[in-house]
Amino acid sequence: MGEIMRKTARPYLTLFGLALIVAVLGRAALAFAGATGILAFDYISASGVAILDVVCSILTGSAFVAFLFAAGLVLVVSTAGPVLGAALYARGERGAGRPVVAFLWGWATALVAIVCLVVVVLGILSAVQVGSMSSKLPGLPVIAVGMVVFAAFIGTLLAAAQLVLVACVERARAGRSLTASLLVACAGCGAVVAVLTVGTFAALNQVSVEVPALLGWVAADVVANLLMMAGAARVACRARAAALAAAPAPARS
Repeated sequence: MGEIMRKTARPYLTLFGLALIVAVLGRAALAFAGATGILAFDYISASGVAILDVVCSILTGSAFVAFLFAAGLVLVVSTAGPVLGAALYARGERGAGRPVVAFLWGWATALVAIVCLVVVVLGILSAVQVGSMSSKLPGLPVIAVGMVVFAAFIGTLLAAAQLVLVACVERARAGRSLTASLLVACAGCGAVVAVLTVGTFAALNQVSVEVPALLGWVAADVVANLLMMAGAARVACRARAAALAAAPAPARS
């Protein structure tokens, strides 16, 4: 048993390391948001408050617990999508790992995650809350289009995550440490995502949202995701070329 645990330790230690990196980055982002007033950690019962305070005033008691489940489901689906794409690439599935394919499946994954969130959330709100929200929201077709567009936005992030994983796989095939590649990629790309997430949330969580500022942050998010996709694809190509160059030439008969 000890030998089995030793042989299987590295993948689990890598997972634990990735989780700790995400936790540290998230804690740093929350600390910055709290120190700068972007995020308030106390409940404010007043009119004219920011979006997050309104949401928190609705999610109380069992509704809050149910929303935690919904949020966890969204995160699990969003995380599993890029990992599945990278696993298919590592297995040699045709077309897996291409930027366009990664984006399309990232888009689909984000859309399914949003649908799951809506399904759960609609079950935790009362009829009065649903009616009140319905009177303030646009029609169903507009909401559906908005969900598709937002899913495409998140799809660029999931595509970037998948291509970064593909690059790590190619580096491992070229003789580099997969663990080190994953940890470095998680820290570097995670820091970029954390900064952009704080900025985007700061622009959104306002009493009166300034649309130009919000769109500017969204554009920055998309550009960063595309740059990460391009950078990961380049790293993967270079690692693939290095692996081919290091491979022994076939013997001539």
